[in-house]
Amino acid sequence: MNTLKIAIQKSGRLNEESLQMLKDCGISINNGNDQLKAEATNFPLEVLFLRNSDIPQYLLDGVVDVAIVGDNLLVEKGQNITVAEKLGFSKCRVSVAVPKSFEYNSIQDLNNLRVATSYPTTVLNFFKSKNVSIDIHQISGSVEIAPNIGLSDAIVDIVSSGSTLFKNNLKEVEVILKSEAVLAVSPTISTENQQILNKLRFRIQSVLKAGKSKYILMNVPNDKIQQVSQILPVLKSPTIMPLAESGWSSLHSVIEEDTFWEVIDQLKSAGAEGILVCPIEKMVL
Repeated sequence: MNTLKIAIQKSGRLNEESLQMLKDCGISINNGNDQLKAEATNFPLEVLFLRNSDIPQYLLDGVVDVAIVGDNLLVEKGQNITVAEKLGFSKCRVSVAVPKSFEYNSIQDLNNLRVATSYPTTVLNFFKSKNVSIDIHQISGSVEIAPNIGLSDAIVDIVSSGSTLFKNNLKEVEVILKSEAVLAVSPTISTENQQILNKLRFRIQSVLKAGKSKYILMNVPNDKIQQVSQILPVLKSPTIMPLAESGWSSLHSVIEEDTFWEVIDQLKSAGAEGILVCPIEKMVL
């Protein structure tokens, strides 16, 4: 039986959130401490825990079929690697930062200065597009300390909350790109493993859709059902069940998280009462 090989960062927040995604998809992984490879017990999947920066090359070489990585890494190293799904977690941005004392007005202020980064390709392409010449210093870790030790005048690094920049007396001045975790696919994936990937994507899409939606129940006068139903466009049609009290029905449907409060206000104005809202674990459409 064929097995889909997936690469995941071996430690850190992306590792934890990737494993949680697989768990939410109903996939059980036997991964003990310090294991670099583990198999799922209930799905044809093998997980390889790898150093994040190495994953794009493993995809290109066909060592793994798919990977969960930040799409910023694909911009840096992942040419010819396609993205199958945006996963919505581990969101961050790749940004330019300078010391707080630096008087910054525009990107031109960095012309002919030293920039430290772990993303040389991304940085060079960005500054080239702005017609700014820089002296790039590539380092593999602790980029934020570079200006404090005199290695560089500015840095380009991943920023989430900005707390690391703050602790090192730096300020964010330009956002090069925004990133999130994605499901990336090897260009050499076999037809058989593509079929397994399709099943995995179906589960992921169900989890993602559920996370963006809420299950809603309400009591509605029968003469208001049509009006209320038109406010709930997520599913084909709401479920309607008669109540013990004559002239009333219970209406069940789904609403999107992004428009939750606006929809609730519309439902109340249309005559809905006793509104209950519940989380959805999975959503299969």
